[in-house]
Amino acid sequence: MRRLSILGATGSIGQNTLDLVRRAPEGAYRVAALTGGRNIAQLARDAREFKAEIAVTAHDDLLEPLRDALAGSGVEAGAGAGALIDAAERPADWTMSAIVGAAGLAPGLAALGQGGTLALANKESLVAAGPLMMRRARVAGARILPVDSEHSAIFQALAGEDSDAVSRVVITASGGAFRDRPLKDLHRASVAEASCHPNWNMGQRITIDSASMFNKALEVIEAREYFGFDPDQIEVLIHPQSIIHALVGFRDGGLMAHVGPPDMRHAIGYALNWPERRALPVEPLDLARIGRLDFTAPDPARYPALGLAWHVMRAGGLAGAVFNAAKERALDHFIAGRVGFMEMAGLVEAVLDSLEAHPDLAAPEITLETVRRADHLARQQLDAHAILRAE
Repeated sequence: MRRLSILGATGSIGQNTLDLVRRAPEGAYRVAALTGGRNIAQLARDAREFKAEIAVTAHDDLLEPLRDALAGSGVEAGAGAGALIDAAERPADWTMSAIVGAAGLAPGLAALGQGGTLALANKESLVAAGPLMMRRARVAGARILPVDSEHSAIFQALAGEDSDAVSRVVITASGGAFRDRPLKDLHRASVAEASCHPNWNMGQRITIDSASMFNKALEVIEAREYFGFDPDQIEVLIHPQSIIHALVGFRDGGLMAHVGPPDMRHAIGYALNWPERRALPVEPLDLARIGRLDFTAPDPARYPALGLAWHVMRAGGLAGAVFNAAKERALDHFIAGRVGFMEMAGLVEAVLDSLEAHPDLAAPEITLETVRRADHLARQQLDAHAILRAE
């Protein structure tokens, strides 16, 4: 029996993970910890069903409602940042890191300290603190397995291959909600419109990030941090069908493509069962029915956020932490209606430029403390730039 924990259990990744655990043979898994946000009803329901040892909400003010929802179940309740860390530190063989945003970094680091496997769906952890995450894994003897569909695809395509033979990596992107919308109309794009993905069923924030291509920018940086690719080796192509998730090119000219349906349970299941391949409840591809696969280069004018990824990779240091924090705050302002859809990338770029030589960010080593400092400064700067834009 394997012990597992799911950090971010109430989100789409967490729910898909629980779906696979639910389908597993009886006794295959023991759930140690489940964490979530404000969806207390779902968190308590899952904790009861899977007989979790502890359920934790990230919000201190929801401790009593969670306790009430778990009354009589024998499941321990916790709330707040400290309780999240405690949950992540519970002994587990396998932990899903699916907390959205920078908030997932500290729990992910805590889980790595156990020396087990961390299935990483929280790309922000590697973007903001890649060297710290990889160093923690090495020291603890832990393993990080990618769960983003693109990085899982690269990981699978590299199986048994010599990494020195890789010449290029192509990460695909659906193009998001506005891939076919006239560019001149994007300045008026609404939050509701940006929240509807044509292929994937995801949460609101990641769906909007897909529309702006901020999500793909994060994935480009994540690919460098996890696999060690040179920035010039990484490419992005728009692939509307979302069937090919990534391609790895080798020095002999060959391309290895990972082809699969747009169902996150494949990447989750691969990480859950690795190094084995087990049957998964995903629909087999009917290539004859699909008929065609299309690819186009991303338009820099439509997706200005994407180009910032190479800016961040070449800057190095804490630029990833600054980028991620500024991106999160820009998205907050867009959702609140304070800035337009096409203004977000410009705001993030302004923050990157303004903090490039900031003395507080000239740290010789990336630590949780220096990442948090960069995160705080970036959010402050983004808010200030957003206010200036509004005036």
